[in-house]
Amino acid sequence: MSFELAATRADLDRLLDRRAPGARIGVLLTMGALHEGHATLVRAARTRVGPQGLVVVTVFVNPLQFGAGEDLDRYPRTLEADLKVAREAGADVVFAPAADEVYPGGAPQITLSAGPMGEHFEGASRPGHFDGMLTVVAKLLHLTRADVTFFGLKDAQQLALVRRMARDLNFPVEIVGVPTVREDDGLALSSRNRYLSVPERRTALALSRALFAARDRLAAQHALRARAASAPAPGARAARLSALGEPRLAADAHAVAAARTPDAVAPAPGRPCGADAVRAAAHGVLDEAARAVPPLDLDYLALVDPADFTEVADGHTGEAVLVVAAKVGATRLIDNIPLTFGAPQ
Repeated sequence: MSFELAATRADLDRLLDRRAPGARIGVLLTMGALHEGHATLVRAARTRVGPQGLVVVTVFVNPLQFGAGEDLDRYPRTLEADLKVAREAGADVVFAPAADEVYPGGAPQITLSAGPMGEHFEGASRPGHFDGMLTVVAKLLHLTRADVTFFGLKDAQQLALVRRMARDLNFPVEIVGVPTVREDDGLALSSRNRYLSVPERRTALALSRALFAARDRLAAQHALRARAASAPAPGARAARLSALGEPRLAADAHAVAAARTPDAVAPAPGRPCGADAVRAAAHGVLDEAARAVPPLDLDYLALVDPADFTEVADGHTGEAVLVVAAKVGATRLIDNIPLTFGAPQ
């Protein structure tokens, strides 16, 4: 079908009814201000549903997920540019309803609750945000008749909550997470990046640098353990080097010896390892950025289980997500990176 814009539910139903028999519907839910990150999601949807499928992009600035003092009125509305991005990326339909199309009669009296999982990190910083997000996601998935929907991994807690909602409420929708798209300097793509001045953007790069430093620390730990697995008698080597007055080489040998023990948590005395090392590496970058001009004002840095967004302990093995949120000037930014403990990066 040709590219179409639907402004009402009736228009959307008419377009959905025209799809080929058996064609799957892939849906991307956005608040507009589309950029290359959104285009990547559209292309993923196009690939997943195939040429006969229907790719629907929703553009709706949802008032329910903005709290007091947040940037609802300031949030960019760029529908003409959004249509161009969606069309060029391969979308078939853009559904851009007014608020009274989504919430006829005003704010709904019955909404979804994100529960305990939505009360910390972003939920603590933005009370009610996730309740509003889940409510509109549920409505739009129903309205678009989605078979599969696509979310960027940058909004990791949002994705975790949508997955939990679909599981708990038996939504017959496949949910696909798509890797974060970054600008050339490493900053995660976001519609809010446009608010940063040149000096603010320079400071904001600390978010991605902190995540990459943590990733590199974990990779170094895995490399150390791999080296330890084949090193002969490292404890004895450390003792010999220490006796010969080679403290730095002895410390390195001690690290190899510590890494050979399954329960080792420190490669050398006083130096953290595992999850603590990852957090420490990221904090080192963020602490420096807090002294920059303009400074970075850290909201949170946490290493969490992606299934329930609880903090992981130092001995954690398996999947985790390092999440960070901070303000630079008046702009609040989030970012994250997935990590795997106990396996090479």
